[in-house]
Amino acid sequence: MDGGERPGGLAAFTPLAAELGDLKRVRDASSPDSLAVRAFRRAWAGLVAGQDVQDVAFSVSADALAALRLGGIDLTMLHAIGVRDARAVLTRSFDEVSAAVPHRMRALLRQSLGGAVHDAAVPAFVQALIRQPRAGATCPGKPRLVLEPPENHGDHCLVVAVLGVLLAERYDADPAMVFLAGLAHHLHNAVLPDSGFAGETLLGEELGPVMTRLFDRALDELPGALAQAACRALSAIAGADTPEGRAFHAADVMDRVLQMRHYEDVARFTTAQALDDLELVHAGPVQSFHQAVLHEAGLP
Repeated sequence: MDGGERPGGLAAFTPLAAELGDLKRVRDASSPDSLAVRAFRRAWAGLVAGQDVQDVAFSVSADALAALRLGGIDLTMLHAIGVRDARAVLTRSFDEVSAAVPHRMRALLRQSLGGAVHDAAVPAFVQALIRQPRAGATCPGKPRLVLEPPENHGDHCLVVAVLGVLLAERYDADPAMVFLAGLAHHLHNAVLPDSGFAGETLLGEELGPVMTRLFDRALDELPGALAQAACRALSAIAGADTPEGRAFHAADVMDRVLQMRHYEDVARFTTAQALDDLELVHAGPVQSFHQAVLHEAGLP
């Protein structure tokens, strides 16, 4: 039993996994898309352009970690606003959040910060997955629980792919294969609306053939070598009996549950958390005035 499988072995990793999930919800004025969606599109563009899968996996994952503190302030933005040592800024952000990543993987990712961004056209399924909402939690025989706003499949696939890279060393898995599997594991939902476990149950024995046809249709949009690599990656995650399967399924189930915890956290968020835990009225030259205004206004 390796470090990733020991009881409690992932507990120190969970806060980082939750933060990575927040990339589904962070945006800026340059695009209506979340940072996760942009990274999903960037990853497929690099792969279609012929970039090595491991290079894409490490670069996208490293930049995702840096974005946990910097948000949309990426290498391109740092250069645009005249920051002289842009890579040092990315590295400081990466170092602040990456302590839970195994040492060897952390070193490899650190070297990959600020990798190339390709402008290759992405396959049609990429945009379809970005448009396709996820079902959330559904259960056979029970009404759908609608949770707003829904994540989309581009969000989920990107976060699972990155988590898979970060978990790969724990399970002795090939990080490139886990990353590609994470990006591709919902290709069928480019066409098939997501009705979750409830819908899959109702499709019954039709589900397997439908998924096979839709996966094949999406894979036909990829260059031959990349399609073959995606097929190998998807085959490796059919169960949890391979290192890649364990890394992928650990990433997938953590993201699915952490998405539900996000909805729970939003529902119970309080003003006291903002003021006390997050220091909304933070130290500075006008802090005392701000506090006086809030006191007089009866806030909170």
